[in-house]
Amino acid sequence: MSETVRFYFDEHVGHAIEKGLRRRGIDVLTLSKADMLGASDEEHMAFARSQGRVIVSHDDDFLRLAAEGVDHAGIVYAPQGRTVGAMVQGLTLIAQVLTAEEMSGHIEFI
Repeated sequence: MSETVRFYFDEHVGHAIEKGLRRRGIDVLTLSKADMLGASDEEHMAFARSQGRVIVSHDDDFLRLAAEGVDHAGIVYAPQGRTVGAMVQGLTLIAQVLTAEEMSGHIEFI
């Protein structure tokens, strides 16, 4: 059986989005709960990869790192300004239709 997508939220992704996903039974870990505040983007990528978690961020630096060939378990990029509803809907859809294996090394845009 394929593993479900589990998310790792960058510090700028709002708590309301985290709560909305948790209410839908989706596994979310924030960097503050992972005790990763102050870590570099490279450290976040390595941590998320080691945990098999897809990074969710408004920070396009993760896209740059991926383009440079940094291995990752998946990235969901959403530019600043997306509504909570759009974020929850987009992330829920990703969690419903893609597996962790399909997200590995893959980037989705919301």
